[in-house]
Parts: sequence; C-alpha cells; structure tokens
Amino acid sequence: MKKSILVTGGSGFIGSNFIRHMLGKYPEYRIINLDKLTYAGNPDNLRDVEDNPNYSFVCGDICDSVVADRLLQKVDIVVHFAAESHVDRSIDDASAFVKTNVLGTFILLDKALRNKIKKFIHISTDEVYGSRIEGSFKETDILTPSSPYSSSKASSDLLAQSYYITHKLPVIITRCTNNFGPYQYPEKLIPLFITNLIDNKKVPVYGTGKNVRDWIYVLDHCKAVDLVLHNGTVGEIYNIGGGAEKTNIDITKKIFEILNKDDSMIEYVQDRLGHDFRYSLDCSKLKALGWEPEHDFNEALTDTVNWFLKNRWWWEKLRH
Repeated sequence: MKKSILVTGGSGFIGSNFIRHMLGKYPEYRIINLDKLTYAGNPDNLRDVEDNPNYSFVCGDICDSVVADRLLQKVDIVVHFAAESHVDRSIDDASAFVKTNVLGTFILLDKALRNKIKKFIHISTDEVYGSRIEGSFKETDILTPSSPYSSSKASSDLLAQSYYITHKLPVIITRCTNNFGPYQYPEKLIPLFITNLIDNKKVPVYGTGKNVRDWIYVLDHCKAVDLVLHNGTVGEIYNIGGGAEKTNIDITKKIFEILNKDDSMIEYVQDRLGHDFRYSLDCSKLKALGWEPEHDFNEALTDTVNWFLKNRWWWEKLRH
C-alpha cells in the first residue's frame, strides 16, 4: 500500500538514516523531508537519495504554521524527529529548545488534527525520565527531566499525549537511548571523540567519565521506528534501547583502542551542570512486537569509526 510520509528534521542524523532506510525498504512510499537546515541539518546527509523520485525536500520551519498546514495536506503520516537536541547548548540558552521542541510540536499536532493525519509518530528521548542508579525505566514511569533540553522534550511528549487523549489524534511516542553511527554531527560524544582523535587532538571527558548511557546503533533505532509505525498501538509509548550500557570512559577507551591512541589523549573537564548519572530503559514492550537490536555495540562502533575515517569530506567542514 502506498503511503505518503512527512519526516520532520529529516536532514539531521537520525532522520536522514530513517529516510534512507524507508526509501530502501519501501519503494512504493513517498517521503517529504521538512528541515530548517540549522547547524545540525545537513543536505550532504541525503546526497545519495536526492534523485529518488519518491523523495522530496522542503526547507522550512516546523514553527511555521503555513508551511506545516500546506505539507500536512499532502501526507498520511508524520514522523516527527525535528528537535534541538544538544544538552550543553540548552544549558547555555534554552530559548531555541522551548520554541522548536514545544511550540513546533504543538503546531504540527494542531495541523495534523485539522488535516486528519492517519498516524503521528513523535520521536522522543530517554532523558525525559531523568536519572536512576539501578533498574530501568518503563513507559509508565513519571517524567523527571533534568536539563532544559529534556524538559522541552518531556513537554512535547505531554502535548502529543494530550492530542491523543482529548482529540483522538492517532499519536504514538517513542523514547530512545543514545544513538551513534554515520552522519552524526560532531558535537556529540562519539563523533566528537573520533574526529578529534583523527586530527590528533585531545578529547574532553566530563568529571571522572563514570556517567552511564545505553547506546544503540542508529539503524536499529530506525528499524524500531519503522516497526512502531506499522505495528504499534495508537496512544502508546515505546521505549527503544540498545542494551549496551557503557560509562563515558569505557566508550573513550574503546575508541582509543580502535584508533590506536592512549590515555594521554584525555583532557578531563569540569562536569556538566545537572549531569544525569545513568539512563536505562526497559524495552520489553517493544520487544513484544518482535524487535531486537541487530548490531553488536563493538562491531558497530568500529564501523562508525571507519565511516568517519573514510568520510572526512563530510565532517571536516562542520568542525569549528
């Protein structure tokens, strides 16, 4: 069955990998990519699919209600990736996070309702739950976000839920752990460390590097969203995790091993304000739909390092 899908933020890291996955798997689907092309939105991310007749790009802002309304008249489904997402930037100035993540999501939901969208997949983050020392968060747990970024995402989650509860807009929410892989903007930990080390620069490690994150290869995330889009239950929330909890220092040393570097390349820096210690998700609800992460962490990290080694043309111009 032919579907028309609006992907917001499709020129970003996860969105571009999702579009490439969907175009490859579903040649009968038509995809419109709406992206404002802020610093993390990169046309090079989808250079290889620009000529696909089922793909089209619109440069625009999700906060522009006229653009949102015009595009939502043309599609059946929305997959909403667009967001400001870097925690450090949100600590320095939260205004763009509130505007894009909260107001932008509201505008999309409102126009989706008016245009009778058949499904609205809202992409969120594990950070909305906050931190925990042991155990894993379930979808029903209370949200206790710590940063302006995660607070803005929690707000957008609640808005999305309210449109389902109040208006029966067919919303599904996904919350994912830390992604890594090709085309990730080099401000995030893994691509920053890889590109620094390729250039023989030190890597900045917060505090003692003992903070724990669960990591997932981006293609496993994309396949999970694909599954939820087709088989998820409307009104539900699904956690997505890679099942690979690592401390930041463990990640650092693994990258050192792949690139033949040593601990002399570490520069310990002052810890992030309000730094969450550990994120962990219970993904049994998603696994009940038949999903499992397919990529081994160590193999996927090696593949990612090799991708950055081979694609200096892509990342060198993004570094400041």
